Amino acid sequence: MSFDNGTFCADLFAGKHVVVSGGTSGIGLAIARTFHRLGAHTTATGSSMKKLDALRDDASLSGLRFAALNVRDQREINAFFGSLARVDVLINAAGVARPRDEYTDDVFTDVLDVNLRSVMRVSQAARPLLEQYRGSIVNIASMLSYLADADVPAYCASKTGVVGLTRSLAHEYGRSGVRVNAIAPGYHRTEMTRIFWESEALSNKIVARSALGRWGEADDLAGAAVFLASPAAAFVTGVTLPVDGGYVSGF
Repeated sequence: MSFDNGTFCADLFAGKHVVVSGGTSGIGLAIARTFHRLGAHTTATGSSMKKLDALRDDASLSGLRFAALNVRDQREINAFFGSLARVDVLINAAGVARPRDEYTDDVFTDVLDVNLRSVMRVSQAARPLLEQYRGSIVNIASMLSYLADADVPAYCASKTGVVGLTRSLAHEYGRSGVRVNAIAPGYHRTEMTRIFWESEALSNKIVARSALGRWGEADDLAGAAVFLASPAAAFVTGVTLPVDGGYVSGF
């Protein structure tokens, strides 16, 4: 079971330009694909040239634009947004996790750089275009914005920071008509969570705690992103919406 694009009008984002950072795999790619199917001119960015080349050759993704972007590099980010004529929706989905290695200073710093600092870099670079078109931002937080996982201290810290940054940017950008919200995914079946869903014991434990009794799929996040970016959420800003099948509430 996953999000059905037919839930929304097929031309809901016709004439709009959506940019998805970290849009070449997992959650980001699922969201990019959905906005494209709803009529948006959609650009998904990533830093792996091998992955970008493979996606460009994928006939099922015809019409989606893929672009190289290093979210660690402010000058590269500025040049990317400087090349665009319009941005209506920005999805900040770039993220990494390095289980157990995050206790070393260099890895801890790099995870924060990608997961948190890049949200600020990319949002600030996109801000003039978003203000011009009264657009919106959807950041990708995590259920680990609220829960602890000793294996990924930097990931937990960075995703907690995304929630606070989302609130601050909502107030900073709001008077210019730009809304800023976030989604907090739970256990969704992506490459990042493979170690869990490939283990029957771990997978069963996760499913048992979920209110819906199943894993999420990457597409399950698409509807939430579309809603938050759509006119239906015109008075919604500074919010982090859990999309976790009731996992966090299942204590």
